[in-house]
Amino acid sequence: MAHISAPSVQCQVRVVPTSSFTARPMTSKLWNSLLLNQRKKGTSRSSARFRVLALQSESSTVNRLKDLLNLDITPYTDKIIAEYIWIGGSGIDLRSKSRTISKPVKHPSELPKWNYDGSSTGQAPGEDSEVILYPQAIFKDPFRGGNNILVICDSYTPAGEPIPTNKRHGAAEIFSSQKVINEVPWYGIEQEYTLLQTNVKWPLGWPVGGYPGPQGPYYCGAGADKSFGRDISDAHYKACLYAGINISGTNGEVMPGQWEYQVGPSVGIEAGDHIWCSRYILERITEQAGVVLSLDPKPIEGDWNGAGCHTNYSTKSMREDGGFEVIKKAILNLSLRHEEHISAYGEGNERRLTGKHETASIDTFSWGVANRGCSIRVGRDTEKNGKGYLEDRRPASNMDPYVVTSLLAETTILWEPTLEAEALAAQKLSLKV
Repeated sequence: MAHISAPSVQCQVRVVPTSSFTARPMTSKLWNSLLLNQRKKGTSRSSARFRVLALQSESSTVNRLKDLLNLDITPYTDKIIAEYIWIGGSGIDLRSKSRTISKPVKHPSELPKWNYDGSSTGQAPGEDSEVILYPQAIFKDPFRGGNNILVICDSYTPAGEPIPTNKRHGAAEIFSSQKVINEVPWYGIEQEYTLLQTNVKWPLGWPVGGYPGPQGPYYCGAGADKSFGRDISDAHYKACLYAGINISGTNGEVMPGQWEYQVGPSVGIEAGDHIWCSRYILERITEQAGVVLSLDPKPIEGDWNGAGCHTNYSTKSMREDGGFEVIKKAILNLSLRHEEHISAYGEGNERRLTGKHETASIDTFSWGVANRGCSIRVGRDTEKNGKGYLEDRRPASNMDPYVVTSLLAETTILWEPTLEAEALAAQKLSLKV
Protein backbone atom coordinates (compact mmCIF):
# COMPACT_ATOMS: atom_id res chain seq x y z
CA MET A 1 0.00 0.00 0.00
CA ALA A 2 1.30 3.42 -0.88
CA HIS A 3 1.85 5.92 1.91
CA ILE A 4 -0.80 8.64 1.84
CA SER A 5 0.18 12.10 2.97
CA ALA A 6 -3.38 13.36 3.50
CA PRO A 7 -4.42 13.18 7.17
CA SER A 8 -7.40 11.09 8.27
CA VAL A 9 -7.92 13.21 11.40
CA GLN A 10 -8.47 16.95 11.10
CA CYS A 11 -8.00 19.30 14.03
CA GLN A 12 -10.38 22.23 14.38
CA VAL A 13 -9.14 25.06 16.55
CA ARG A 14 -11.80 27.24 18.08
CA VAL A 15 -10.69 30.34 19.97
CA VAL A 16 -13.46 31.88 22.04
CA PRO A 17 -12.88 35.67 22.26
CA THR A 18 -13.20 37.49 25.61
CA SER A 19 -12.67 41.06 26.62
CA SER A 20 -9.25 40.28 28.02
CA PHE A 21 -7.61 39.45 24.69
CA THR A 22 -10.11 40.17 21.91
CA ALA A 23 -7.78 42.44 19.99
CA ARG A 24 -4.58 40.57 20.64
CA PRO A 25 -3.05 38.63 17.74
CA MET A 26 -2.48 34.84 18.18
CA THR A 27 1.31 34.92 18.55
CA SER A 28 3.42 31.81 19.23
CA LYS A 29 4.04 33.13 22.75
CA LEU A 30 0.32 33.45 23.43
CA TRP A 31 -0.33 30.00 21.93
CA ASN A 32 2.23 28.41 24.28
CA SER A 33 0.82 30.34 27.21
CA LEU A 34 -2.66 29.01 26.49
CA LEU A 35 -1.44 25.45 26.25
CA LEU A 36 0.42 25.76 29.56
CA ASN A 37 -2.59 27.31 31.27
CA GLN A 38 -4.83 24.51 29.98
CA ARG A 39 -2.67 21.93 31.73
CA LYS A 40 -2.83 23.67 35.14
CA LYS A 41 -5.44 22.51 37.61
CA GLY A 42 -8.24 24.91 38.43
CA THR A 43 -7.86 26.99 35.26
CA SER A 44 -11.40 26.66 33.99
CA ARG A 45 -11.28 30.22 32.63
CA SER A 46 -8.47 29.39 30.18
CA SER A 47 -10.11 26.12 29.14
CA ALA A 48 -13.26 28.08 28.29
CA ARG A 49 -11.27 30.42 26.07
CA PHE A 50 -9.44 27.69 24.18
CA ARG A 51 -10.63 24.37 22.78
CA VAL A 52 -9.09 21.88 20.35
CA LEU A 53 -11.64 19.52 18.83
CA ALA A 54 -10.37 16.38 17.06
CA LEU A 55 -12.93 15.44 14.43
CA GLN A 56 -12.86 12.30 12.31
CA SER A 57 -13.36 13.29 8.70
CA GLU A 58 -15.62 10.81 6.93
CA SER A 59 -14.69 12.20 3.53
CA SER A 60 -10.90 12.25 4.00
CA THR A 61 -8.65 10.80 1.31
CA VAL A 62 -7.46 7.98 3.57
CA ASN A 63 -10.98 6.88 4.50
CA ARG A 64 -12.16 6.93 0.89
CA LEU A 65 -9.12 4.94 -0.20
CA LYS A 66 -9.69 2.44 2.61
CA ASP A 67 -13.30 2.00 1.50
CA LEU A 68 -12.15 1.18 -2.02
CA LEU A 69 -9.47 -1.23 -0.83
CA ASN A 70 -12.09 -3.08 1.24
CA LEU A 71 -14.64 -3.04 -1.55
CA ASP A 72 -16.20 -6.47 -2.16
CA ILE A 73 -16.63 -6.84 -5.91
CA THR A 74 -18.02 -10.40 -5.74
CA PRO A 75 -21.73 -9.41 -6.05
CA TYR A 76 -21.03 -7.34 -9.16
CA THR A 77 -18.70 -9.46 -11.31
CA ASP A 78 -17.40 -12.99 -11.76
CA LYS A 79 -13.96 -11.61 -12.54
CA ILE A 80 -11.16 -12.03 -10.03
CA ILE A 81 -7.69 -10.56 -9.52
CA ALA A 82 -4.76 -12.98 -9.67
CA GLU A 83 -1.46 -11.78 -8.23
CA TYR A 84 1.30 -13.61 -10.14
CA ILE A 85 4.36 -14.05 -7.87
CA TRP A 86 7.86 -15.13 -8.89
CA ILE A 87 11.44 -15.12 -7.62
CA GLY A 88 13.73 -12.41 -9.00
CA GLY A 89 17.33 -12.44 -10.18
CA SER A 90 18.97 -12.49 -6.74
CA GLY A 91 17.25 -15.79 -5.97
CA ILE A 92 15.68 -14.32 -2.83
CA ASP A 93 13.77 -11.22 -3.97
CA LEU A 94 10.07 -11.62 -4.71
CA ARG A 95 8.29 -9.89 -7.58
CA SER A 96 4.60 -9.79 -8.47
CA LYS A 97 2.04 -8.22 -10.76
CA SER A 98 -1.73 -8.47 -11.14
CA ARG A 99 -4.07 -9.51 -13.90
CA THR A 100 -7.81 -9.97 -14.27
CA ILE A 101 -9.14 -13.51 -14.72
CA SER A 102 -12.64 -13.97 -16.16
CA LYS A 103 -13.90 -16.27 -13.38
CA PRO A 104 -12.80 -17.96 -10.14
CA VAL A 105 -10.35 -20.85 -10.49
CA LYS A 106 -9.55 -23.86 -8.33
CA HIS A 107 -6.35 -25.14 -9.94
CA PRO A 108 -3.28 -23.42 -11.43
CA SER A 109 -3.81 -25.30 -14.70
CA GLU A 110 -6.87 -23.09 -15.28
CA LEU A 111 -4.68 -19.98 -15.34
CA PRO A 112 -2.92 -18.63 -18.44
CA LYS A 113 0.84 -18.33 -18.68
CA TRP A 114 2.10 -14.77 -18.56
CA ASN A 115 5.34 -12.90 -19.21
CA TYR A 116 7.50 -10.20 -17.66
CA ASP A 117 10.54 -8.09 -18.48
CA GLY A 118 13.46 -10.19 -17.31
CA SER A 119 15.97 -7.41 -18.03
CA SER A 120 14.41 -5.43 -15.15
CA THR A 121 14.81 -8.29 -12.67
CA GLY A 122 18.33 -9.39 -13.63
CA GLN A 123 17.07 -12.52 -15.37
CA ALA A 124 17.38 -11.74 -19.09
CA PRO A 125 19.32 -9.44 -21.46
CA GLY A 126 17.63 -6.30 -22.76
CA GLU A 127 17.70 -7.47 -26.37
CA ASP A 128 15.78 -10.67 -25.48
CA SER A 129 14.04 -9.82 -22.23
CA GLU A 130 10.80 -11.79 -22.28
CA VAL A 131 10.49 -14.42 -19.53
CA ILE A 132 7.42 -16.65 -19.26
CA LEU A 133 5.57 -17.32 -16.01
CA TYR A 134 4.05 -20.77 -15.45
CA PRO A 135 1.40 -20.82 -12.67
CA GLN A 136 2.20 -23.64 -10.22
CA ALA A 137 0.27 -23.10 -6.98
CA ILE A 138 -2.62 -20.89 -5.87
CA PHE A 139 -3.57 -19.45 -2.49
CA LYS A 140 -6.41 -17.22 -1.32
CA ASP A 141 -5.47 -13.55 -1.31
CA PRO A 142 -5.67 -12.17 2.27
CA PHE A 143 -5.19 -8.61 1.05
CA ARG A 144 -7.98 -8.42 -1.54
CA GLY A 145 -10.25 -11.12 -0.10
CA GLY A 146 -13.18 -12.58 -2.02
CA ASN A 147 -12.27 -15.03 -4.78
CA ASN A 148 -9.01 -13.24 -5.52
CA ILE A 149 -5.85 -15.33 -5.43
CA LEU A 150 -2.08 -15.34 -5.04
CA VAL A 151 -0.31 -17.41 -7.70
CA ILE A 152 3.15 -18.92 -7.16
CA CYS A 153 4.90 -19.17 -10.54
CA ASP A 154 8.22 -20.33 -11.89
CA SER A 155 10.04 -18.82 -14.86
CA TYR A 156 10.98 -20.12 -18.33
CA THR A 157 12.39 -18.90 -21.60
CA PRO A 158 9.95 -18.52 -24.51
CA ALA A 159 11.30 -21.87 -25.74
CA GLY A 160 10.16 -23.54 -22.52
CA GLU A 161 13.55 -23.95 -20.82
CA PRO A 162 13.74 -23.13 -17.09
CA ILE A 163 15.88 -20.04 -16.49
CA PRO A 164 18.87 -20.42 -14.09
CA THR A 165 17.04 -18.91 -11.09
CA ASN A 166 14.13 -21.34 -11.51
CA LYS A 167 14.97 -23.79 -8.72
CA ARG A 168 11.43 -25.14 -8.54
CA HIS A 169 11.79 -27.00 -11.83
CA GLY A 170 14.75 -29.09 -10.62
CA ALA A 171 13.06 -29.75 -7.29
CA ALA A 172 9.89 -30.94 -9.04
CA GLU A 173 11.96 -33.46 -11.03
CA ILE A 174 13.39 -34.95 -7.82
CA PHE A 175 10.00 -35.06 -6.10
CA SER A 176 8.45 -36.74 -9.15
CA SER A 177 10.86 -39.69 -8.83
CA GLN A 178 8.84 -42.78 -7.93
CA LYS A 179 11.33 -43.73 -5.24
CA VAL A 180 10.86 -40.34 -3.58
CA ILE A 181 7.08 -40.45 -4.02
CA ASN A 182 6.97 -43.83 -2.27
CA GLU A 183 8.81 -42.38 0.73
CA VAL A 184 6.32 -39.48 1.15
CA PRO A 185 8.91 -36.93 2.40
CA TRP A 186 7.57 -34.61 5.10
CA TYR A 187 9.04 -31.19 5.89
CA GLY A 188 8.55 -28.79 8.76
CA ILE A 189 10.40 -25.54 8.08
CA GLU A 190 11.21 -22.98 10.79
CA GLN A 191 11.54 -19.59 9.09
CA GLU A 192 13.35 -16.99 11.20
CA TYR A 193 13.36 -13.32 10.18
CA THR A 194 14.38 -9.92 11.53
CA LEU A 195 12.33 -6.71 11.52
CA LEU A 196 14.29 -3.52 10.84
CA GLN A 197 13.44 0.14 11.30
CA THR A 198 12.87 1.71 7.91
CA ASN A 199 15.29 4.63 7.82
CA VAL A 200 18.19 3.30 9.85
CA LYS A 201 18.02 -0.45 9.00
CA TRP A 202 18.46 -1.25 12.70
CA PRO A 203 16.36 -3.93 14.44
CA LEU A 204 12.88 -2.96 15.57
CA GLY A 205 12.81 -1.94 19.24
CA TRP A 206 16.55 -1.27 19.43
CA PRO A 207 17.72 2.24 20.34
CA VAL A 208 19.05 3.92 17.18
CA GLY A 209 22.80 3.45 17.09
CA GLY A 210 22.68 1.53 20.36
CA TYR A 211 21.97 -1.90 21.76
CA PRO A 212 19.31 -3.38 24.02
CA GLY A 213 20.08 -5.55 27.02
CA PRO A 214 21.78 -8.90 26.34
CA GLN A 215 19.87 -11.90 25.03
CA GLY A 216 17.87 -13.93 27.50
CA PRO A 217 14.46 -12.33 28.19
CA TYR A 218 13.39 -11.94 24.55
CA TYR A 219 12.83 -15.54 23.41
CA CYS A 220 9.07 -16.16 23.56
CA GLY A 221 8.91 -13.08 25.81
CA ALA A 222 6.06 -10.68 26.46
CA GLY A 223 6.11 -7.00 27.36
CA ALA A 224 6.93 -3.68 25.73
CA ASP A 225 10.60 -4.00 26.69
CA LYS A 226 10.96 -7.57 25.40
CA SER A 227 8.66 -8.08 22.42
CA PHE A 228 8.99 -5.90 19.32
CA GLY A 229 6.77 -6.53 16.29
CA ARG A 230 4.16 -8.89 17.74
CA ASP A 231 1.36 -7.26 15.70
CA ILE A 232 3.26 -8.01 12.49
CA SER A 233 3.78 -11.63 13.55
CA ASP A 234 0.11 -12.06 14.48
CA ALA A 235 -1.13 -10.38 11.30
CA HIS A 236 1.11 -12.67 9.27
CA TYR A 237 -0.10 -15.74 11.17
CA LYS A 238 -3.76 -15.01 10.42
CA ALA A 239 -3.09 -14.00 6.82
CA CYS A 240 -1.30 -17.31 6.19
CA LEU A 241 -4.16 -19.31 7.69
CA TYR A 242 -6.60 -17.37 5.51
CA ALA A 243 -4.47 -18.01 2.42
CA GLY A 244 -4.40 -21.77 3.02
CA ILE A 245 -0.72 -21.93 3.94
CA ASN A 246 0.08 -24.79 6.29
CA ILE A 247 1.50 -22.54 9.02
CA SER A 248 1.74 -24.40 12.32
CA GLY A 249 2.98 -21.82 14.80
CA THR A 250 5.02 -18.72 15.57
CA ASN A 251 7.17 -17.30 18.37
CA GLY A 252 9.49 -14.47 19.32
CA GLU A 253 13.15 -15.37 18.82
CA VAL A 254 16.31 -15.05 20.93
CA MET A 255 17.49 -11.75 19.43
CA PRO A 256 15.10 -8.83 20.07
CA GLY A 257 13.28 -7.78 16.90
CA GLN A 258 13.56 -11.31 15.51
CA TRP A 259 10.67 -13.72 14.99
CA GLU A 260 10.01 -17.21 13.71
CA TYR A 261 7.11 -19.06 12.15
CA GLN A 262 6.80 -22.71 11.23
CA VAL A 263 5.28 -24.22 8.09
CA GLY A 264 4.43 -27.90 7.87
CA PRO A 265 4.26 -30.78 7.88
CA SER A 266 4.22 -30.37 4.10
CA VAL A 267 4.83 -33.07 1.51
CA GLY A 268 7.37 -32.71 -1.30
CA ILE A 269 7.26 -29.64 -3.54
CA GLU A 270 4.38 -28.20 -1.48
CA ALA A 271 6.84 -27.21 1.25
CA GLY A 272 8.67 -24.80 -1.05
CA ASP A 273 5.45 -23.34 -2.47
CA HIS A 274 4.10 -22.64 1.02
CA ILE A 275 7.31 -21.05 2.30
CA TRP A 276 7.64 -18.76 -0.72
CA CYS A 277 4.02 -17.65 -0.48
CA SER A 278 4.35 -17.07 3.27
CA ARG A 279 7.43 -14.92 2.61
CA TYR A 280 5.52 -12.88 0.04
CA ILE A 281 2.68 -12.27 2.50
CA LEU A 282 5.20 -11.22 5.15
CA GLU A 283 6.83 -8.79 2.69
CA ARG A 284 3.44 -7.22 1.99
CA ILE A 285 2.53 -6.91 5.68
CA THR A 286 5.85 -5.30 6.62
CA GLU A 287 5.44 -2.98 3.62
CA GLN A 288 2.11 -1.80 5.01
CA ALA A 289 3.54 -1.47 8.52
CA GLY A 290 6.49 0.62 7.32
CA VAL A 291 9.01 -1.95 8.58
CA VAL A 292 11.80 -3.64 6.61
CA LEU A 293 11.92 -7.45 6.47
CA SER A 294 15.40 -8.99 6.60
CA LEU A 295 16.27 -12.63 5.90
CA ASP A 296 19.99 -12.01 6.42
CA PRO A 297 21.47 -14.96 8.37
CA LYS A 298 23.48 -12.65 10.64
CA PRO A 299 21.87 -9.19 10.59
CA ILE A 300 23.82 -7.95 13.63
CA GLU A 301 27.43 -8.96 14.20
CA GLY A 302 28.62 -9.82 17.67
CA ASP A 303 27.06 -11.72 20.55
CA TRP A 304 23.64 -12.04 18.92
CA ASN A 305 21.92 -15.07 17.45
CA GLY A 306 21.72 -15.31 13.69
CA ALA A 307 18.64 -16.23 11.68
CA GLY A 308 18.22 -19.73 10.31
CA CYS A 309 15.65 -21.81 8.51
CA HIS A 310 15.91 -25.11 10.35
CA THR A 311 14.36 -27.90 8.29
CA ASN A 312 12.71 -30.87 9.97
CA TYR A 313 12.59 -33.87 7.69
CA SER A 314 11.32 -37.43 7.66
CA THR A 315 10.45 -40.18 5.22
CA LYS A 316 7.87 -42.92 5.47
CA SER A 317 10.61 -45.38 6.45
CA MET A 318 11.83 -43.03 9.20
CA ARG A 319 8.34 -42.73 10.64
CA GLU A 320 7.74 -46.48 10.82
CA ASP A 321 9.08 -49.02 13.33
CA GLY A 322 12.84 -49.31 13.01
CA GLY A 323 12.99 -45.82 11.57
CA PHE A 324 15.87 -44.69 13.80
CA GLU A 325 18.26 -46.89 11.84
CA VAL A 326 16.99 -45.28 8.62
CA ILE A 327 17.61 -41.86 10.20
CA LYS A 328 21.19 -42.88 11.04
CA LYS A 329 21.76 -43.96 7.44
CA ALA A 330 20.38 -40.59 6.27
CA ILE A 331 22.75 -38.77 8.65
CA LEU A 332 25.67 -40.77 7.25
CA ASN A 333 24.75 -39.72 3.70
CA LEU A 334 24.36 -36.11 4.78
CA SER A 335 27.83 -36.14 6.35
CA LEU A 336 29.36 -37.28 3.07
CA ARG A 337 27.73 -34.43 1.14
CA HIS A 338 28.21 -31.74 3.79
CA GLU A 339 30.04 -29.30 1.53
CA GLU A 340 27.47 -29.67 -1.24
CA HIS A 341 24.64 -28.93 1.17
CA ILE A 342 26.41 -25.97 2.75
CA SER A 343 27.00 -24.39 -0.65
CA ALA A 344 23.24 -24.58 -1.31
CA TYR A 345 21.99 -23.51 2.11
CA GLY A 346 21.99 -19.71 1.76
CA GLU A 347 24.21 -16.69 1.15
CA GLY A 348 26.25 -15.36 4.07
CA ASN A 349 25.74 -18.52 6.11
CA GLU A 350 29.43 -18.54 7.09
CA ARG A 351 28.72 -15.49 9.27
CA ARG A 352 26.08 -17.50 11.15
CA LEU A 353 27.53 -21.04 11.38
CA THR A 354 30.40 -20.24 13.74
CA GLY A 355 29.96 -22.95 16.38
CA LYS A 356 28.42 -20.35 18.71
CA HIS A 357 24.87 -19.13 19.34
CA GLU A 358 23.25 -22.55 18.91
CA THR A 359 25.05 -23.39 15.65
CA ALA A 360 27.62 -25.91 14.50
CA SER A 361 30.78 -24.84 12.70
CA ILE A 362 30.28 -24.51 8.95
CA ASP A 363 33.47 -26.56 8.38
CA THR A 364 32.53 -29.57 10.50
CA PHE A 365 29.60 -31.98 10.25
CA SER A 366 28.15 -33.23 13.52
CA TRP A 367 24.98 -34.78 14.89
CA GLY A 368 23.51 -35.37 18.31
CA VAL A 369 20.37 -36.08 20.29
CA ALA A 370 18.72 -32.89 21.60
CA ASN A 371 21.91 -30.93 20.77
CA ARG A 372 21.22 -27.58 19.13
CA GLY A 373 24.92 -27.02 18.55
CA CYS A 374 25.08 -29.81 15.96
CA SER A 375 24.56 -29.83 12.20
CA ILE A 376 21.80 -32.44 12.58
CA ARG A 377 19.68 -32.70 15.71
CA VAL A 378 17.62 -35.75 16.61
CA GLY A 379 14.84 -35.28 19.16
CA ARG A 380 14.63 -37.27 22.37
CA ASP A 381 11.22 -38.62 21.39
CA THR A 382 12.69 -39.96 18.15
CA GLU A 383 15.44 -41.72 20.07
CA LYS A 384 12.98 -43.07 22.65
CA ASN A 385 10.40 -44.27 20.10
CA GLY A 386 12.97 -45.61 17.67
CA LYS A 387 11.40 -43.63 14.82
CA GLY A 388 10.55 -40.06 13.85
CA TYR A 389 12.46 -37.26 12.13
CA LEU A 390 15.72 -35.33 12.00
CA GLU A 391 16.34 -31.57 12.06
CA ASP A 392 18.86 -30.06 9.68
CA ARG A 393 20.00 -26.90 11.50
CA ARG A 394 22.38 -25.71 8.79
CA PRO A 395 20.07 -23.83 6.35
CA ALA A 396 20.19 -20.02 6.60
CA SER A 397 17.09 -17.84 6.83
CA ASN A 398 17.53 -16.78 3.19
CA MET A 399 17.79 -20.33 1.82
CA ASP A 400 15.71 -21.40 -1.17
CA PRO A 401 13.23 -23.98 0.18
CA TYR A 402 13.00 -25.67 -3.22
CA VAL A 403 16.75 -26.31 -3.13
CA VAL A 404 16.96 -27.43 0.50
CA THR A 405 13.97 -29.77 0.49
CA SER A 406 14.86 -31.45 -2.81
CA LEU A 407 18.52 -31.81 -1.85
CA LEU A 408 17.56 -33.54 1.40
CA ALA A 409 15.38 -35.97 -0.53
CA GLU A 410 18.05 -36.58 -3.13
CA THR A 411 20.84 -37.20 -0.60
CA THR A 412 18.84 -39.47 1.72
CA ILE A 413 16.65 -41.35 -0.77
CA LEU A 414 18.24 -41.34 -4.23
CA TRP A 415 21.99 -40.99 -3.61
CA GLU A 416 24.07 -44.01 -2.61
CA PRO A 417 27.67 -43.58 -1.37
CA THR A 418 30.40 -46.13 -2.03
CA LEU A 419 30.73 -48.87 0.58
CA GLU A 420 34.20 -47.62 1.52
CA ALA A 421 33.03 -44.04 2.06
CA GLU A 422 30.04 -45.30 4.00
CA ALA A 423 32.19 -47.39 6.33
CA LEU A 424 34.62 -44.54 7.01
CA ALA A 425 31.80 -42.07 7.69
CA ALA A 426 30.02 -44.51 10.00
CA GLN A 427 33.22 -44.99 12.02
CA LYS A 428 33.84 -41.26 12.26
CA LEU A 429 30.27 -40.47 13.34
CA SER A 430 29.96 -43.52 15.64
CA LEU A 431 26.97 -44.74 13.65
CA LYS A 432 25.96 -48.36 13.31
CA VAL A 433 23.97 -48.80 10.11
